[in-house]
Amino acid sequence: MLSFENTEIAFRYKTNSDLSRARILFGTIANPGLVKIGKSLTYFALNMHLPIAWAIKPTLYKHFVGGETLDECEKTVRLLSKYKVKSILDYSVEGGKDRESMQRTLDETLRSVVHAAKHPDIPFSVFKPTAFASQDVLTLASENAELDGETAKSVQFFKDSVEKLCRTAFENDIPIMIDAEDSWYQPFVDSVVTGMMEKYNKEKAIVYNTLQMYRTDRLDFLKQALRKAEEGNYFLGMKFVRGAYMEKERMRATEKGYPSPIQPDKAATDKNYDAGIAFSVAHLDRIAVFNGSHNETSNRLLTEQMQKLGLARNENRIWFSQLYGMSDHISFNLADEGYNVTKYIPYGPVRNILPYLIRRAEENTSIAGQTGRELGLLEQERVRRKSGR
Repeated sequence: MLSFENTEIAFRYKTNSDLSRARILFGTIANPGLVKIGKSLTYFALNMHLPIAWAIKPTLYKHFVGGETLDECEKTVRLLSKYKVKSILDYSVEGGKDRESMQRTLDETLRSVVHAAKHPDIPFSVFKPTAFASQDVLTLASENAELDGETAKSVQFFKDSVEKLCRTAFENDIPIMIDAEDSWYQPFVDSVVTGMMEKYNKEKAIVYNTLQMYRTDRLDFLKQALRKAEEGNYFLGMKFVRGAYMEKERMRATEKGYPSPIQPDKAATDKNYDAGIAFSVAHLDRIAVFNGSHNETSNRLLTEQMQKLGLARNENRIWFSQLYGMSDHISFNLADEGYNVTKYIPYGPVRNILPYLIRRAEENTSIAGQTGRELGLLEQERVRRKSGR
């Protein structure tokens, strides 16, 4: 059975000082009170335009982010590749509400697509839909509301941006993943992404949608998407994640008076996630699978299903991925066993990427056992190195 317990493999790319820094960081994140205070102070500093890079860059930023530019990320990409782990560089700067900032984000994201296509250790490109349209605009489009002139222009800018990114990915033969958003404005994103699949996935999966499997409707959506792909004779690219906006989703459902779109508990989410992966692998002739999971059981189940079907460990239609700075015991042990593995590496200026870093800190605080697991493994490796084993 595949084991994720080998900390020598998991952390061999880290120096002793890297290990110590990671232990201090996760020890701090484990305290919800400190995370809450840190978040408040960070946003206060941002609003007051105070210099904060000096405090953030050597700590949270260094652990979870590849660098400020594509070139700065190269050192990390090369380091990971030594251990057979590939990279995905995600320009994680929010697009902003004005067209000028969205255009800058689009230009940089296009550069990242072309960069990935030329780099043997970067097998995917990626973008977030709200980088190119506000939540309000996407919500109105998802509700099929009557759009005024400015909103209609914003919707068209979004469509044009997605088209340009997907066309560039197609022309450069590099898969591109579109991240998922909140359920109430995901329908429009799904519609646009499906159109891109119909256009650019005729020979293989270039365009990937993202399914948040904590949603109760996503398994049915996946099955419907397969039927459409079969009828339209194109391929599906599907990135699977559990989901990141559970509290917000449930709160809005309560406020608006509609049933929660989120599974009732973690067990139901896990079951739904694993069912989606299993369904896709069973239809590998039509669906390419990107398994974005920090869950040991889900990763192990996928390897077992591959083995049962007689699939090669490096089957190019199946990829495993974890966020940079998290779950190294999964990533590096999978890669060591010959599976296709990537690290999702955000990049961008320190001030602009802070919302991402705060989400990572809050996520590690809120997920039961996540931070404790990281700390335990880091300590296990520290002891191993000290004993010379």
